Amino acid sequence: MSRAVALPTPVFPAPRPADTQPETPYEQYVYAYPHQKAYRLLDDGPLLSDLWARERLDALSLYVHIPFCEMRCGFCNLFTRTGAPEDVTSAFLDTLERQARVTREALEAKGDPVRFTLAAFGGGTPTYLTARELSSLCDTAENIMGADLRSASWSVETSPQTATADRLAVLAERGATRLSIGVQSFIDEEARAAVRPQKRAEVESALARLKEAKFPILNIDLIYGIDGQTERTFQVSLDAALAWEPEEIYLYPLYVRPLTGLSTRHATTLQDWNDQRLRLYRHGRDHLLSAGYEQTSMRVFKRTGTAAVEDTDGSGISEYNQQAGMVGLGVGARSFTTDLHYTTDYAVAVPEVRRIIDDYIATPTEAFRRARWAFPMDGSERRRMYVLQHLLEADGLRPAAYEELFGTRFEDDFGPQLATLRERHWLREGDRTASLTPNGMAWADAVGPMFFSDHVKDTMRAYRDR
Repeated sequence: MSRAVALPTPVFPAPRPADTQPETPYEQYVYAYPHQKAYRLLDDGPLLSDLWARERLDALSLYVHIPFCEMRCGFCNLFTRTGAPEDVTSAFLDTLERQARVTREALEAKGDPVRFTLAAFGGGTPTYLTARELSSLCDTAENIMGADLRSASWSVETSPQTATADRLAVLAERGATRLSIGVQSFIDEEARAAVRPQKRAEVESALARLKEAKFPILNIDLIYGIDGQTERTFQVSLDAALAWEPEEIYLYPLYVRPLTGLSTRHATTLQDWNDQRLRLYRHGRDHLLSAGYEQTSMRVFKRTGTAAVEDTDGSGISEYNQQAGMVGLGVGARSFTTDLHYTTDYAVAVPEVRRIIDDYIATPTEAFRRARWAFPMDGSERRRMYVLQHLLEADGLRPAAYEELFGTRFEDDFGPQLATLRERHWLREGDRTASLTPNGMAWADAVGPMFFSDHVKDTMRAYRDR
């Protein structure tokens, strides 16, 4: 008999004064709330069948995390392992298939029809897998999870080294609608400075193969803030990306975090680096806007007229947006239900990543029936998540929709934060919408943490990367 899910009664504490002026615009990349560092191991986690019995199942998102890469970039703090041999990737895919079977059973326990409208393979680099392994992964998604990849909006991450013709042929035949390639810089010297050893020639060859495969959406990732990068050199990468006419371009600020390859190599002062990143961000933003792209968040620029193909790389429908109905498979993947977010163990340090992958492969099938690493989402946390997924997007937040959903006023729940945004001229308020000003959008990575709960901040501070 299934055990009833015991979750905390939703409590929304009185708002506290917002933080003082942040030291940097680049406090924290907010792509999902709360961060995995806030998750904790449950002694006896709830059954997935009980969790998903409370959810709508007719418009789910499937996220599959492939924790393998051919190299680890100097700025990377993702859950990924480099150079995994075939026996490890094969065992990983076998385990993922076992996890998929019990997850599908949990979804079907309610008796309602199960349908996936969004899908994503992220990582890591999913195309680290061979063409044969990618086909096997697609079989698991389709035949076991029941996702119709040809009818869903389906996004896949790739890299210049792994975007080979045979792998892309598998993805094209299976119906992938969006391919995102991490280029970061078209200048070889800047790539080396970011500890990403690649040549522009191989980047261009990979892009040619992607265009030839005719995926509906091509996204190119670029990074700004690399040591020695200027507006002139950034312009080289921007124009090189635009020459391929991608439907999307993502501009990421460089972060140098502990335990990454750049953590001991970036010598510039924080203020100088902040100034550099802000200049490059504004230069890139203005250039892409003049080239016919529209900005949908701090990072995301879409070519005007591009049909929407949603991205479910762990954040939900758009860069910041997450919602109940995300089903994650694979070590490091998160799942979102209304009352609980859950995942596997998480780390960045190489030895711990390898240990966690080995533990995942050794996990008994029955253990996948319960949520283990999790964060309960009470009313307060759901409000904060909603604010982040709307306010950090260009369309902004509608206070009337907020009040209809939660029964309280946005102004009452987050008055101190809103007062701070107004004081800094980061908030634009219209008759129906509150949104960030252009300068507020430039500081979005500092705006986001203003809305974190004290509990999330405390649990993230208590986390120690292993």
